[in-house]
Order: sequence, then structure tokens, then C-alpha cells
Amino acid sequence: MNDRISLALAIHNHQPVGNFGWVLAEVYEQAYLPMLEALEHHPGVRLSLHYTGPLLGWLRSERPEFVARLRALVERGQVELLGGGWYEPVLASLPERDRIGQLLRMRDELEATFGRRPGGAWLAERVWEPDVPTSLVAAGYRWTILDDAHFRAAAISEEALWGPYTTEDQGRLISVFGTEQGLRYRIPFRDVDEVIAYLRAHATRSGERVGMMGDDGEKFGAWPTTWEHCWGRGRWVDRFFGALDENRGWLTTVTPSGWLADHGPVGRVYIPTGSYAEMGEWALPADEGLQYSAVLHRAQDERRPETRWLRGAFWRNFQVKYREINDLHKQMLRTSDKVAAMPDGPSRQLALDHLYRGQSNDCYWHGLFGGIYLSHMRLATHEHLIAAEDLADATLGTTSAAIRRDLDLDGRDEILLADAGQVVTLDPDDGGGIGAWDIRAVRHAVGAVMRRRPEAYHETILREASAIAIAAATTADGTGLDAVTAGDGTGPDDGDGGPASIHEIVRLKEPDLASRLVYDDHERRSGLVHFIAPDARPADLLDGRAAELGDFVDRPFDVVLLETGLVRIRRDGRVETVDGARAVRVDKTVRLGGERRAPTLRLEVDVENLSAEALETRLVVETVSTMLGGGGNPSAWWEAAGRRTAHDGRGASDGVVRLGQGNDYVGLTVATVVEPAADIAWAPIETVSNSEGGFERVYQGSCLVLGWDLRLAPGERASFTIGSEASAAHDRASGELFATVG
Repeated sequence: MNDRISLALAIHNHQPVGNFGWVLAEVYEQAYLPMLEALEHHPGVRLSLHYTGPLLGWLRSERPEFVARLRALVERGQVELLGGGWYEPVLASLPERDRIGQLLRMRDELEATFGRRPGGAWLAERVWEPDVPTSLVAAGYRWTILDDAHFRAAAISEEALWGPYTTEDQGRLISVFGTEQGLRYRIPFRDVDEVIAYLRAHATRSGERVGMMGDDGEKFGAWPTTWEHCWGRGRWVDRFFGALDENRGWLTTVTPSGWLADHGPVGRVYIPTGSYAEMGEWALPADEGLQYSAVLHRAQDERRPETRWLRGAFWRNFQVKYREINDLHKQMLRTSDKVAAMPDGPSRQLALDHLYRGQSNDCYWHGLFGGIYLSHMRLATHEHLIAAEDLADATLGTTSAAIRRDLDLDGRDEILLADAGQVVTLDPDDGGGIGAWDIRAVRHAVGAVMRRRPEAYHETILREASAIAIAAATTADGTGLDAVTAGDGTGPDDGDGGPASIHEIVRLKEPDLASRLVYDDHERRSGLVHFIAPDARPADLLDGRAAELGDFVDRPFDVVLLETGLVRIRRDGRVETVDGARAVRVDKTVRLGGERRAPTLRLEVDVENLSAEALETRLVVETVSTMLGGGGNPSAWWEAAGRRTAHDGRGASDGVVRLGQGNDYVGLTVATVVEPAADIAWAPIETVSNSEGGFERVYQGSCLVLGWDLRLAPGERASFTIGSEASAAHDRASGELFATVG
């Protein structure tokens, strides 16, 4: 009797909430449609497929014929569809009610569309916490797929990973498959014959082994260099499916539910918190990540046994590493509580859908690609949370608010002000900066700007820049530079004829990116107060040429008044001058006003010289905003001195009393009125991060600084006002509710 083995393929297909339609259409042609066609041509190959809610919704509306063909594969038992959270949230990050709600939504949508209730759930980014089984079982799921790294952390050896295990939480039992590392690294990157030989080497006389390979569907055609390999000249998938057909005498393709119906578990396991290996590395601080990566790769290269115990950080550490992610997450929790308090009805269902969309995982972490740095998806996530909170506030009668509470759960109170047109948050302990200014009518988070901070992968850019410089110095005519960077655009291979992993490809989308690696020394918020030398200009502060003379930017302020639509905070600090330090008091008052489609936000800054000597300095107030202006977007603009310029451009003007900014597509304009007249400068806040196309600059927003000469005698006081008047072209809630009721 020949040795036998089974293979369970699970292909996960996902597109984030807020992604561009043209991106979905492109990936559909490159990966999703070819895979469907390959399965139709090889009816003997069985596997499981997962389409997340955002992607499945797009397929149903834009490619309904695809859905019909997929249903045919499901009905004939060739394909098993996986469930999971509908909008692909990290379940562990959600309140239990939302975990179950997302899981049930996916279950019900799949049953309604394909006539089958899913038995297995895909976990977003394979993020696992020990209480996840309780949520999965409550929603009717029987199994899920984890990474080999999870099982290594639970002391399960590689050789013992050829079958499912059981685990439980509070008596709720579930089966867990481990995606086998050797299969995941070989499919589709190694030669087909090597994959078949690898499976044959692990076959047994009893045939009780099943190899699980669960991974992203986009690597079959949509990742760089993979289309030609998988579907073009290489025809990898077709050749692989053909090989599975040819070897079916000893190699059987199965669905996970099919396997579980006929086989028992390998054993019992209790798995600690974790995700896939790279995620743990990304969750570390940049310097720790570099050290961890070096140790891990050295141990792997030397095949040291302790490699199996090396693990990175806990996934939730992203909420520590990035203030912006923590703020987003805590806004989500706040909004979830409000939506849960709404009575049943159309408004609650609409708010719940927005909340679920706002829980999509992509902007709650960041790795080598995308994540929180993708501006359009970050703003889309904020958009849905703003919409859900707005609907809840309108229903619950909580539209107006003046709250002092620990909003970001750091143990210290923040301030939330709200009215019919806006929600504003302010952090007294961090310079009294305004962290959020959400315009309800157009659902735009004006203050959702990213800080520029070091990332471990920036070392790759610096290393490439150094290699280019060396190459240029050793070739008289500068030739050879392409070989150091992206080459001919086809990408490197892995040395065995297949395409390189997406984690290995290095492309620089523009020259001299290393010079763009600029880091901020404080969080990006509005209303921050700077003091610089009298002869310095506001633009000098933007470019890092002006030294900070005060201690007000990121130091604590005291709350002295909080009432409806108003908060006043105060700090007694000091300003360094050429003649010595001066005691200075800064009062900042934030006032809300206006109407729903025309909210106003007024910032008053009062500076008092508390010292016995005259104070001569320059006061600069920093504000930040995003108008989704990356790439010279013509819809996003600044307007000063009667002239419009791109929101991701630079500019300066003296003696300004009024300026504007906006985004015509969003339908938002903001007029800023300054008193007294100020010298101003603005510049884009751009980070450098990676994407599937390579390392690139990404617009994260714009910084506007407003400066005044300040000369105060002892005891003298001066006042400065920055009034922002928003105008919304439409009210999205009105149209949406009308359509829902209609």
C-alpha cells in the first residue's frame, strides 16, 4: 500500500474598507478571476476560499457573474467558503458584542448568497487571543486557521503540525489548523515538482496527515512579479492543479470541514497570544525591531534550535507604538458603546454597519506595507466611525457634550467637546493640543494627521542609498545604479526560478528617499504653542531650523474652565531669551459654534509675561489638517492671497488675516480668520513607507504655522485668535437616512 497524504488549501482574499475601486478591479483581473477560472478547469481540486465583506460586497455589485460562478463551485462541493468577521476586524480588539455581530453578519451573508452556512472562520491577520474560541463558538463556527508560529509558541513541533488540534475557552471547543510553513513558503514560490516532492516526503502509510496551506490570495498574481509566474508564461497554478490531479492516487485535496467530518484531532493545545511571525516584529518599537530581526535571522541562518522560541511583540502593542492607532481604537470603543445603547430601528442598523466598517483591521496596525500610513484608508475608517457616532448621538440626544474623561485610556483625562456639527478632542497633558476635529456633516476627520517617526524598514532605504552612492563612486558614468535598486522592474527571484516573496523585494519609487526621512519630536496636533527667536520665521520652524525656546509644546496644561462648547486651559512655564529665562503664562481657550453644516472652531491664545523683565520673542501656533491631498490632488487646496495651491505643496505669506483650505470632492472648505495679522507658512507632512510598488513618500496632512512678533513688558498680556469656519456642501446623514427609510 502506497503512502498517502491530504492537502487543504485555504486562500484568503481581502480588500480594505476605503480602498480605491480601480485597485479592486485590477486585483480582480490579476488574481481573483484567474483563480476561479483555474478551479473551473480543474474540478477535481478541492479547497476553501475566503472573501471578506468589503470585497464580497464589491463583487456582488460590480462583478455579479463572478459570484454566480463561485456559487456553482460551492454547490458542487469543490469549494468551501470560510466565514469570519464581515468587515475583517481583528476580533481580539473588539467588544464581545461586536465580535459576535461581525461573525454572524458574515455567516448570514454567505448563507443568503451561496446557500451554505460556513463552518470555519478566517481570523484577520491571524491575531489570536485565548478567549477567541468563545466568540467563534457563540457565532456557530467550528474551526479556524492559525499560523505555524502560534503552534511553535505552544511547544508543538513542525512534524506534529500535520493535522488539526482542539482548544477551548470556558468550555467552548473549537478545532484549529496550523498553516504549515514549508507549504506556505513553497506555494507558489517554488517549482511545482518541489511542492509535490515535499508533500510526498511527509506522506504516511495510514494517510492520517493533512497539510494546511492558508495564505493570501493576492500572492497568486497581484503581488509584484507573481502574475507572470502564476498565470502568464510560468502558468504555475495551472501546472500545480494539474499535478494534484495527476497524483490523486496518493495526494487528496480536501476542504477543512470535509477533513474534520472523517478524522479526529491530533491532540489538544492551548495557544498563547500571537499572530504570524512578521507581525510580532512589526509591533516592536523601531530600534527593538531591528535588534530582534538581526537575532532572528542569524538564528535561522545558523539553524539554531532556539529559533522556535523567538517571538516579537503582542499585537495590541500597536496601540502603544502609534498614538494615532490608539486614538482610533478608543474612538471605536466609544462609538460602539453609543451604538449599543441605540433602540432597534433603521438608524441603529445603519449606525451598526458604519461601526463595523470602522472596525476593519487595516488601519489598526502597520507593517512593511500600508496600514495606518495609508491616508485614504485611514480617513475612510474615521469617516465610518464619525458617521456611526453622529447617528447614535442624534438618536440618543447626546449631540452636545463637554466631557472631561480618560478618552485614550492612558490614566489621564482628556477633553471632548461636541455640538451638532463637530466633535473636538483636546489633550491637556500633551501641550493642550487638539487631536481631533471631526466635521459631522461630511464625515471628515480634519485632524487625522500622522506623526513622522522612525521605522525599522527605514534602515533598508538608508542601506540602499549607501549602496547607490558606492556604485556611483565606482563607475565613471554612473551606470549600474538600476542593478542596486529596482532593476528592470521585474523584481528579483529567490534563486530557484520563482518570484521573490513580497517581503524581500526592494524598490525605491523615487531617488533620494533617504533625505526624506524626517522625524517629528512631538505628536501632531493643532493649537500647539511654540516660542522661537525674534529673528526666526515661521517657515524656519517647519524646516527644523528654529530652536524651541519655550516649554509649552508637549508639557501639561491645567483645565481652568469647562462648559458647554468651551474649554480653557493654562500653563505657567518659561521661555528662554538671550537675556535669560522668562516666566510666562499661556492660556488657551477653545470655543465651538456655528451650525451643523457650518461649524466653527475658535482658538484664543493669551500670553502673559509673569517675569520682572521684558520678554522679546516670536510666538508661533502650529495647526495640522488633512484634506486628502496626496499626489497633487486637484480637489485638495490651500488658498492664500487670492491664489489656490495644492494641499501637499509648500507656501508662505506675510500679514495674513484670512486663508482657506478644502477638498471639493469631500465637500468641505475651512476658512481661517486670524487676529491680529500673522506671518504664515505651510508644508506637507510626508512619511516614507513601503507599498506593493515600492518605497514612496505618502502625504499624511499639512502643517500650517502662524507667527507673531511678541514684545511684552513685565505683567503685560497679549491675545491672538485663530478662528476656523467650516462649510459642508452637503449633509451625508440626511441623504443616507432618507434612502434607508425610503
